[in-house]
Order: sequence, then structure tokens, then C-alpha cells
Amino acid sequence: MNMMTSAAAMTAASIPLAREFGKKDGNGGGATLDQRLASALEEVKGFATEFKTKSEAGEKISTETKEKADKALVDLAGIRAEVTELAQKFDARRPNDEEHGYKSIGQQVGESPELKSFADNGASGTVTLSVKAVTSATGSGAALIAPDRQAGIVGMPQRKLRIRDLLTPGRTTSNSIEYARQITRTNSAAPVAEGALKPESNYAWEVANAPVRTIAHWVPASRQAMDDIPQLESLIDGDLRYGLDDAEDLQLLLGDGQGQNVYGLYPQATPYSAPITIAGATRIDQLRLAILQVELADYDPDGIVLHPAAWTGIELTKDAAGGYIFANPQGIAGPTLWGRPVVPTKGIGTANFLVGAFKLAAQIFDRMETEVRISDQDRDNFIRNMLTIRAEKRLAMAVKRAAAMVRGTLL
Repeated sequence: MNMMTSAAAMTAASIPLAREFGKKDGNGGGATLDQRLASALEEVKGFATEFKTKSEAGEKISTETKEKADKALVDLAGIRAEVTELAQKFDARRPNDEEHGYKSIGQQVGESPELKSFADNGASGTVTLSVKAVTSATGSGAALIAPDRQAGIVGMPQRKLRIRDLLTPGRTTSNSIEYARQITRTNSAAPVAEGALKPESNYAWEVANAPVRTIAHWVPASRQAMDDIPQLESLIDGDLRYGLDDAEDLQLLLGDGQGQNVYGLYPQATPYSAPITIAGATRIDQLRLAILQVELADYDPDGIVLHPAAWTGIELTKDAAGGYIFANPQGIAGPTLWGRPVVPTKGIGTANFLVGAFKLAAQIFDRMETEVRISDQDRDNFIRNMLTIRAEKRLAMAVKRAAAMVRGTLL
């Protein structure tokens, strides 16, 4: 009787479980576990051969021989239980193996259906156990060693988008927004004597038009990548939507109205002209004068748009004693200047500012909210197993009261 194993299992001396198999213990009089297993198998096979020979010859098997055979089978079962217990202890130190479907040599031997069947059938014949050796050598067991894959995908940073939140929202089902805008208002109302001519006031309007513009972009992606990386589709979807919103933010603020550009807030705002003269004026003074300019146009400003660097410079302004004038390093309140919220955005540029009553000044009209579509019907996508992912949105912005905004260059 012999027990055959693959060479890989017999030479796995570097595996902790293999070392455990080779350790001596008190149960076998100094024999190692693998030696005890081989001896027990040999003994059981001897009894099986003896039983077969006597049965064929018609001889009676003694009670003593039967008792010895039963004891040998019990010992074999005990050794097999030890192997299984050892395998479980070893695998308890490797929690990720079960997750990835990997089993140690001991677990493979202990749970082998061939070994169980061999023992249950009286250890008759020869059993062959095939086990896989686990090694970290380059190219020798790559499929068995799982990388520590971190969940999620690390994306690039996204700046905060602010301009849309300043404006009044709206919707449209047309391709353009047409509205009447007052351009003249001469108020001649005055007390009048009985029978005298009443004064004439002058009001004039013009028809203005804000066309709906489309903002769009697309990216290619392989079908395999989309199938194999669950987070990829949501990442692409999120990045495409952010890309549209980023372009929209710049269009709403700086679009020149030419071609397919939106006509933005900054180009249409009233140029800054200090209503009063302040000696030694600073940027802080200048922004207060811009607020005054809007107020003199009979609007109440509800925001200030600045570059983050410009706002930081204002926050760090100190008095003669070195104390901060506007900032509180320990505070958590949002940026505010002269009682108006400050909206920091890099789009406006480091040297520019925009002050206005934005809710009254302009309104956004969404024609089509962001839409993302995936298709393989683009060029040779079908035969290349590629996908085209497209995102687009359509909107118009109507600046109805340009005098409610003041733009300028910082001192």
C-alpha cells in the first residue's frame, strides 16, 4: 500500500502548513504527522488485503484480527481529523484565501473526497491526491496570489461650481428666450395746478433674445473595461456631468455671446465707476463703492464674485496691531464682505470682480437637463468592441437687468 501525492505537495517546505506536517508530537512516539498518516494507511491496507485473501479462500477471520482492523480504521480517522483541524487553524490566519477560493495544502488533503472515500471503503487500492503548491516566485503561482485590491477609483479634484446658484432658475420648451427689456425711463411726475398741462414721462422698451445653447462632450471606453470595473461607468458618468457643469459655469460668467457661446454676466455688467471719491482707497473700499453703484441704480446687491486668491488677500488684511480685520481664523462662518456673501471662483480671474443683484439681473432657462448616452453605433465601435459615451445639456440665460451688476478690475 502506498499513498501517492504530487511532487508539488511533497516539496512545499516553505509553506507553514507543510512545516506543521513535519513536526513531531507525542501522539505517535516521536513520529511526524505525515509519517503517522502513511503508517496508518499502510496498516489499514494490510488488513484489507488479509480480509480479501481469507474471504476468497473461505477461511474464517478471527475476532482478534477484526478488533485490530477496527482499531486501525479508528486511528486513521483520528489522524484525518488532526489533518483537518490543522488545516483549519492554518487557514484561520489567512482570512482572504476563502474569499478568493484558495485552499492550503492541508485543507486540500483533509477535505479531499478521495481520502474520505478511501478510508470509508477500508483503504482498499491506491489513492492519488492532487494538490496545488502555493509559491510567491515570479510567474509560478500568479493565479493563486490575489492582490490587495482597494475599493473605488481615485479621481481628479473638481472645483466648486457657483454661478448657477446665484441666478433665478427657469425652464423652456423653445430654442430661444424672447423678452421685453426696458431701456428708457424718464419720470416727469410732479404736482400740477388746476387746468395746467400735465408733464409727460418717457418709457421705452426693446425686444431682446437669448438663444438656447448646447454644451456637450464625449469619451471612448472599451466594453471590457466597463464590464470588468463596476465603478467605471459611474465615474465616467460623474466626470462627464461635471465637465458640462464646469463649462456651463464659465459660460454663464464669461461667455461672449459669439457663435455658440452664451452671453455671460461679466461682459454685460455695467463697468465700475466710483460714485464718490475716497482718498487712499483699497480693494475693500473699491468693492463697497461697487455695491454703492448698484444701490444707486435702485438694486440691492446680493453677492460678490471674486477669485479665491483675491478673497484670501482681503481676508488676510490686518490692522496696525496685527489683528485680522475681516477674518476670524477660528471661525467657521462663510465668506462675507460688507454684509454680502462672497462667491470665490477661479473663472473670473485674479484681477477682476463682479458685484450684483444677481437674482434680479439674470435668469437661467433649462431646455434639456444633463443627458448621458452610451452607444456602440459610432464609426467602427461595433467591430472594435468600443463604446462612445456622450453627455450634453441645453440652456439659455437672459440678462434682463444689466444695470443690476457692476464689473471692474481690482486695485
